[in-house]
Amino acid sequence: MNSDTILLAHGGGGLLMRELVEGLIVPGLSNPALDRLDDSAIVKAKGNSLAMTTDSYVVSPLFFPGGDIGKLAVCGTINDLSVAGARPLYLTLSFIIEEGLPTDTLRKVLQSISETASEAGVQIVTGDTKVVDRGKADKLFINTSGVGEIIEGVDISAANAKPGSHVIVNGPMGDHGIAVISKREGIEFKTPVTSDVAALWGLIERVLDVCPEVQTMKDATRGGLAAVLNEVASSSRAGIVVREKDIPVRDAVRGACDLFGYDPLYVANEGKVVIICPAERSDAVLKAMCAHPLGREATIIGEVTNERIGRVLMETNIGGQRIVDMPYGEQLPRIC
Repeated sequence: MNSDTILLAHGGGGLLMRELVEGLIVPGLSNPALDRLDDSAIVKAKGNSLAMTTDSYVVSPLFFPGGDIGKLAVCGTINDLSVAGARPLYLTLSFIIEEGLPTDTLRKVLQSISETASEAGVQIVTGDTKVVDRGKADKLFINTSGVGEIIEGVDISAANAKPGSHVIVNGPMGDHGIAVISKREGIEFKTPVTSDVAALWGLIERVLDVCPEVQTMKDATRGGLAAVLNEVASSSRAGIVVREKDIPVRDAVRGACDLFGYDPLYVANEGKVVIICPAERSDAVLKAMCAHPLGREATIIGEVTNERIGRVLMETNIGGQRIVDMPYGEQLPRIC
């Protein structure tokens, strides 16, 4: 740790967060399951391979175009299991509630949680509730944990990306972050931007059905696409090259990013998955993704290489190349 205090940026999914996790938290808790630092830990129980994950949600505001903190909590945990190649089964649910929160607000969040879990086919089986003093929790924080069953025959990790493999995304980048920040700042766009928050297991299951050889999957949340690609390049000791012209971004999101001074590659998503698979299987993966509602805009955006190890390069629209760095800190705080 290079800092004597915890900064807001330490939670942003970038270099400072890696410094906090890898430099302070993990060394004292190290074990084989934890040290992989994937979205879910893979553990064994009586010979069965299970995925386990946990996450906390502090998004502000609680309700935003396309979703709310409850839907976000359920989908986020389902997605962390899914990208490990695990069928989501059970979730926990814990609330930290600020004194004074309207009961109707909590009722709406619970309704959203119930509907989202039911649609995704998962059960919420246990939880906890705490209430803290007024002004101590900014209305409502949620923690969810999840357990899933690893699909037989898959081995998915950020460390598994191989040179020559294709990089695929299931749709446009940056929708969630721009939807939340526009609601927070009270800005309306001519073309409304809606969060992409969604449970991805149905889409991912189709991909694994046609291509169990998938090497890497990650949902591009905090730090956006740029953070995911850099994590994979670092973990797999490979290089990654992506093409700017092939990275989908909605015009409204691009315009909003220009307004706020953001780069869409670094803006959070909550319904987007990055998949790395052998090049000879990418057509089958694309076909399966495009047949699902959450993958209709799927596209190949680049390749894994054995050059510029640990680096991500982007071929720009004007014919040059630029480095896509790992974000340093928090571009959009309180986004998930």
